[in-house]
Amino acid sequence: MEGPSAPALRRDPYEVLSVSRDSSDQEIKTAYRKLALKYHPDKNVSNPEASELFKEVAYSYSVLSDPEKRRQYDTAGFEALENDGMDMEIDLSNLGTVNTMFAALFSKLGVPIKTTISASVLEEALNGTVTVRPLPLGTSVSGKVDKQCAHFFGVTINEQQAQAGIVVRAISSSQSKFKLLYFEQEATGGYGLALQEDSEKTGKATSAGMYFLHFQVYRMDSTVNALAMAKDPDAAFFKRLEGLQPCEVSELKPGTHIFAVYGDNFFKPAGYTIEAMCARPFEDITEKLKEIESQILKKRNDLRQFETEYRKALARFQEVTNRYSQEKQAVDELLKHRDSIHSSFTTVRTITNSGGSTSGSSKAPDDEASIGSPREDKTPDGRDKSFKKKWFNLNLSKKA
Repeated sequence: MEGPSAPALRRDPYEVLSVSRDSSDQEIKTAYRKLALKYHPDKNVSNPEASELFKEVAYSYSVLSDPEKRRQYDTAGFEALENDGMDMEIDLSNLGTVNTMFAALFSKLGVPIKTTISASVLEEALNGTVTVRPLPLGTSVSGKVDKQCAHFFGVTINEQQAQAGIVVRAISSSQSKFKLLYFEQEATGGYGLALQEDSEKTGKATSAGMYFLHFQVYRMDSTVNALAMAKDPDAAFFKRLEGLQPCEVSELKPGTHIFAVYGDNFFKPAGYTIEAMCARPFEDITEKLKEIESQILKKRNDLRQFETEYRKALARFQEVTNRYSQEKQAVDELLKHRDSIHSSFTTVRTITNSGGSTSGSSKAPDDEASIGSPREDKTPDGRDKSFKKKWFNLNLSKKA
């Protein structure tokens, strides 16, 4: 499968993105978007070097955009990332038909595959040539968007609504794969991509949401450490919350804001319903979200500590279970040997006659003396006299 991958000779990710080591997440993301658009394969069909640079840019961003991977790299360089499953993004427009079919199959089987947004969509947005449909607060719009295309919507809010907070959600009852995008107004009049959320399966539908509620909201990236989790089933539990990433934008100012639904299906259009809401009628739910986000973050820290304890306990458990198997085998062998010794205490011997045949057992001396001599209490025909006597002396008279 073609797509961004780690180059054989790696350059410093900070150097690749032309950012400093103390750059903010937003500065790193901005640098990545500019370079990704510059070297995107769609715009450089006849330039193979651009494709390699695009992969290098994507690889560098995958390191610096993840707080944990960035910390590991800053501490120990690329060696700290060697055993990590680097989650790369693939560009569907750059895949052949066969590779696209494989990617679709893996996605159907539940393998998380991150995909890039088509360069043509990003360029049209930057040029301001996209059609923006109005999406008033409290309303919803349904539609179908073709693969690698986007439907743009404008959400206009006033001061009071901005202070209360805004929520924009999209859902697909047909379980289509899509991206929910948020664009910021550029000085040139166009729109630059600021946020994106990949749809996730929730029940019998797929959905994605953006929450601008004046406190830090987190998004769940299911592809984080996906390969590492596949190698170690236990890691699937401990790494589950590592995909929790902070959203870069937590509030919106009054004005019109641009959102889009991007078709991320491999072969067919994506059906969706998008809606925009003011958070004021949902104050109780907003507080619950704030509380649960805090609990999840605490639980993530707890799991990091518990994983160390679990690994030690698991190693000890494997040690004692191995000893248990060894001790059980040793006891079984000792008892088997004991039974063999016990069975050696016997008078039964195998006797070989002159003809070479063996008899089953020898008889005791008393038994041999009695062979051929009739006993006194037996009749010549061999019947027991005492038995006869007892038989004829039976009292057969009925009691009165």
